[in-house]
Amino acid sequence: MTTGNIQLLSDTLAKAKSEDRAALVAYLPAGFPTVDGGIEAVKAALEGGADIVEVGLPHSDPVLDGPVIQTADDIALRGGVRIADVMRTVREAVAATGAPVLVMTYWNPIDRYGVERFTEELAAAGGAGCILPDLPVQESALWREHAEKHGLATVFVVAPSSKDERLATITAAGSGFVYAASLMGVTGTRASVGAEAAELVTRTRRTTELPVCVGLGVSNAEQAREVAGFADGVIVGSAFVKLLLDAPDLPAGLAAVRALAGDLARGVRRS
Repeated sequence: MTTGNIQLLSDTLAKAKSEDRAALVAYLPAGFPTVDGGIEAVKAALEGGADIVEVGLPHSDPVLDGPVIQTADDIALRGGVRIADVMRTVREAVAATGAPVLVMTYWNPIDRYGVERFTEELAAAGGAGCILPDLPVQESALWREHAEKHGLATVFVVAPSSKDERLATITAAGSGFVYAASLMGVTGTRASVGAEAAELVTRTRRTTELPVCVGLGVSNAEQAREVAGFADGVIVGSAFVKLLLDAPDLPAGLAAVRALAGDLARGVRRS
């Protein structure tokens, strides 16, 4: 049986901590701008300085995602991206870089594809786990059983609206790390990431030993530094996707992704 890379994920987060910095987590959707282009973009983010990558599984109704990621998802779906392409993206990124690569996906595509098949294929591709923003913890037993069997992390999302008791339930069920959504609402870049996120991290840490990574709104080195001051990881998505959307061609987009990753990697170093 193939096992996934949850241990690599944990080791990578621990290594960042031992270097007194936050881990840099980049998000990029599979199949955008094309399947091959998306694979190159993931590699560029990792080569530029990201520690971990989340590969998005494009969805027709991405409720957590803002306009930038929705646009990219739309391009990927129109291009005919399949779950097989997502697995290939993970496999090639892991093979090229040796870094932990997770899949971020809504529950419906996994449910349709089959939990057992999905976890088995993700582990075989070398994936480290899944971030499941819309899977309720109380309905996650089947997923977690298969994820655990295949050595995959189950990353749940907590939000500022989560009550303390609910936080404890969510973090007890998760593995790998906890994804703290810094704001109510959808993904996108914002002028400030703010106090709500810091408070959420403090509350989350009271319930778990798992690292807490903060996403939603970080787009530059200054904001990355701010979040690195209180979180174990800084998650950046829309800023990378926007660079690819705005680029005149793929090579220019890849260069921009690599440069932003380098900039953010300096930002998460805290000093």
